[in-house]
Amino acid sequence: MEPVTLRGARPFDGGEPVDLVLRDGVIAEIAPLGTADASGEVVDVDGRWIGPGLWDAHVHFTQHVIRRRRLDLTETRTADDVLDVVRRAGAADAPLTNGILMGYGFRDGLWPVPATLVALDEVVPDVPVVLVSGDLHCGWMNSAAARRFGVELDATGLLREGPWISLLHSFDEASQLPLSAYREAADAAAARGVVGIVEYEKTDNVAEWSSRTAGGVTSLRADIAVWPDLLESAIAAGRRTGDAVDDQGLIRFGRLKVVVDGSLNTRTAWCWDPYPGMDAGHPHACGIEGVPITELRRLLERARDAGIEAAVHAIGDRANTEVLDTFEALGMKGVIEHAQLVRDDDFARFAELGLIASVQPEHAMDDRDVADHHWAGRTGRAFAFRSLHRAGAALRLGSDAPVAPLDPWISLAAATARSRGDREAWHPEQRLPLNVALAASVRTSLAMGQPADLVLTERDPYASDRDELRAMPVAATLLGGRFTWREV
Repeated sequence: MEPVTLRGARPFDGGEPVDLVLRDGVIAEIAPLGTADASGEVVDVDGRWIGPGLWDAHVHFTQHVIRRRRLDLTETRTADDVLDVVRRAGAADAPLTNGILMGYGFRDGLWPVPATLVALDEVVPDVPVVLVSGDLHCGWMNSAAARRFGVELDATGLLREGPWISLLHSFDEASQLPLSAYREAADAAAARGVVGIVEYEKTDNVAEWSSRTAGGVTSLRADIAVWPDLLESAIAAGRRTGDAVDDQGLIRFGRLKVVVDGSLNTRTAWCWDPYPGMDAGHPHACGIEGVPITELRRLLERARDAGIEAAVHAIGDRANTEVLDTFEALGMKGVIEHAQLVRDDDFARFAELGLIASVQPEHAMDDRDVADHHWAGRTGRAFAFRSLHRAGAALRLGSDAPVAPLDPWISLAAATARSRGDREAWHPEQRLPLNVALAASVRTSLAMGQPADLVLTERDPYASDRDELRAMPVAATLLGGRFTWREV
C-alpha cells in the first residue's frame, strides 16, 4: 500500500493544523503544518478536522442489511397504523421475500389497542405476513405464516423472545442476500466515519465474515461474536478472543454472546419490580429470565477456560444485578450489553469488576415514553450513561443496528444531548460530555504508531450543536491508511 500524507488537518481535541504521514497501516509521523517529510499521495485537507475512526460497538449486520428490503413500519404508532401499511402493501403487490410479506420497525409498548391475530388475518389472509418489531425481540405474524413455519400463535399473533429469535434468524438464511448488499452497507457505514463494528448476529460469523472480506467487503473491521449454540465448535477449532479470523486481517474473534433477558418494548426485560398492570403472581410480571443464571454461569465458565471472553445482554435491573453477580463469582471480565436499567447500588460494580458497559444512546430517545410508562418512578436510573461514567465504568457506544441507525454521530448526539427534534432533554443529568462520548466510540488515538484508522470531518465536533452533530458531514474515512470513503 502506498503511503499517504494528509496536510493541514486540525485534531478534534484542539491545537494547530498538522501533517500526518500514514505508512504501513499506521500513523508514521505527526508534524506541524508544512514540516512533515511527505511521502506517497499528498492530500491537502484544508483545515478539516481529524480524529480516530469510529466504532459501533453493537451491530446485527445481516438484520441491518436486510431491513432495506422490508416494509418500513418505523413511523407507525398504533396497531391500526401497521395494518394500514400492510394493507397498502398487499394491495400494491409489494415484493415478497421467499413468498413472505415482511416488515420491520413496529413498537407496541404503548399501543392503546393491542395486536390481534384476527386483525392481521383479515388484512392479508392468504400470503404469509411476518412483521419484525423495532427491538427485534418479537414478531407479529398471521395464520398463513404460522402454518408455513409450524408455530403456534395465541390470540395476539405475537411471538416473543426465544422461539421468535430462532425463527427470525431462519429468515436471514432464506433471504440469500447478495454479497453486493453487504458491500453497500459496509461502504455506507464507512461514509459516516465508521472503521469497525462489533457483530452480534446469531449465525456462523467466522464463516460468513471470512467469505465477505474475501469477496471484497473490506470497508470495515469487525469483532465477531459466537452464540452458545456454536460455542463448542469454536472451542474445538481453538478460537480465542482477539484471534485473527480472515486473511485480510480485518476480522477478529470476539466474545460469547448470551441473552439473559428480553427488552423494554416487549415488557420482557427482567426487573425487580412488576410491570404496570401485571399481577404480581404472573410468572412474567417482572419480565423473563431468558437464560437461567445457572446456565449463564456454566457458559461463561466454559468460555473463560477456553480463552473466550463474554458479552451478556442485560436490560432490566434484575438482569443486570444477576449478571454482575455472575461475573463477580467467576472472577471474569467482560461486557454487559445494554445496561438500560441499573440499581443505584450496582453502578459502581461495573468499574469494581472491570466490566465494560456497552450502551446504545439512541435507544433512550426511541424508548423514553415507553420507559416513563413501564418503568415509572425509575427512569432516573434508566439509560443512565452519566451515572455509569461517574462510577468509573468503561463505556462503549453502539447502535444495535437495525434497531437504531448504524451511524455513530447519531449515538454521540443522543448521548450528549438526550434529546432530538423539538423535545426537551430527557433526564439531562445523564448527559455525557462529548470528550467522554467520543472516547467511548473509538479504539485508537491520534498518535504516532497508532493504526491509521481515521475520520475527517467538515465541522469541528466540539463546536457543533446537537443537530449538527447528528448530521456531521464526513469528508473522508481511512482504514489502515487506505481511503474507504473520500470527498477530499
